[in-house]
Amino acid sequence: MMNAPASLAGLEVGYDVPALPGMAEADIQTPCLILDLDALERNIKKMGDYARAHGMRHRAHGKMHKSVDVLKLQMELGGAIGVCCQKVSEAEVFARAGFKDILVSNQVRDAAKIDRLAKLPAYGARVIVCVDDPANVADLSAAAQKHGTVIECFVEIDCGAGRCGVKTSPEVVEIATAVDAAPGLKFTGIQAYQGAMQHIDGYEERKAKLDAAIAQVKKAVEALKAVGLEPELVSGGGTGSYYFESNSGVYNELQCGSYAFMDADYGRIRDEEGKRIDQGEWENALFILTSVMSHAKPHLAVVDAGLKAQSVDSGLPVVYGRDDVKYIKCSDEHGVVEDPNGVLKINEKLRLVPGHCDPTCNVHDWYVGVRNGKVETLWPVSARGKAY
Repeated sequence: MMNAPASLAGLEVGYDVPALPGMAEADIQTPCLILDLDALERNIKKMGDYARAHGMRHRAHGKMHKSVDVLKLQMELGGAIGVCCQKVSEAEVFARAGFKDILVSNQVRDAAKIDRLAKLPAYGARVIVCVDDPANVADLSAAAQKHGTVIECFVEIDCGAGRCGVKTSPEVVEIATAVDAAPGLKFTGIQAYQGAMQHIDGYEERKAKLDAAIAQVKKAVEALKAVGLEPELVSGGGTGSYYFESNSGVYNELQCGSYAFMDADYGRIRDEEGKRIDQGEWENALFILTSVMSHAKPHLAVVDAGLKAQSVDSGLPVVYGRDDVKYIKCSDEHGVVEDPNGVLKINEKLRLVPGHCDPTCNVHDWYVGVRNGKVETLWPVSARGKAY
């Protein structure tokens, strides 16, 4: 059984927190996030076993859960070696919590943010940041020298996502060479995450996208080796692609995140056999718990989880384990559930699988960990709102 944090002492259910350990799931205040701890632990262990079996480091993506406690579980149970963050403030949360291997898998250009980044190694952490512009190198170097620290750098390759990163091997070599020559910096490797293909439904279509990315990354690695800058780490891979990177012969680090919780958008993509990945490969562990608050219309129920309880950028949530009712629309404080047979009752609770887990987690303060119908623990969403 997991221990609840001592900081829960004196907190009131319904005002400070949605529940306390020992409560029944039926008594949890809604809307809130709940974690099926058994499913979460199985997901984490499964990814850890896969990474070890394929000789891969797994750097868990903290932007998904933003939780110190979930990351601890990923390291203890799944063997994760560290964490990815997308923002400096997010990285600070994990550094201050004592984690020792932190990648900011993004560009940092603002002077104040660079200064804060350069302070993070003082917490005893290895700190890596992505670079895609030679002009960024001098600023990072100056900050590292100012604080007497070392910032490690990944050169980021745009291998299909169309966001940050350079596209050609000469550009990769140019930036890596600049990093290698800069005081206070260390060239450590390549960031090559193909984010655009992660949610493509078809396995073969995802594979084709990754095959192209892998070929691009291999060329960059060969070019770096030719100038004596062999990368220590080639990092990337997500929940929709980790098996491709693991068998590529070029990547040696994964950055998977959503596998631990799952969501409706990821769940619908297909594995090599054509099965949904939430029907065997991974389990739904994260849910929005919501309550029926109105049934004034015979065939429509209204629940208390609307836009303020979730992100719907990747689609509406799915009612878990039920095909007789369907979540069909939402506004700020309300969700409308189609109930053609009028089976739902006032105060009945439903588990919703969010469309997109990452931004949904960011609008909540707590995870309520449940096992066998009982609340076992509460974990704060430690880096909620850390977007700068």
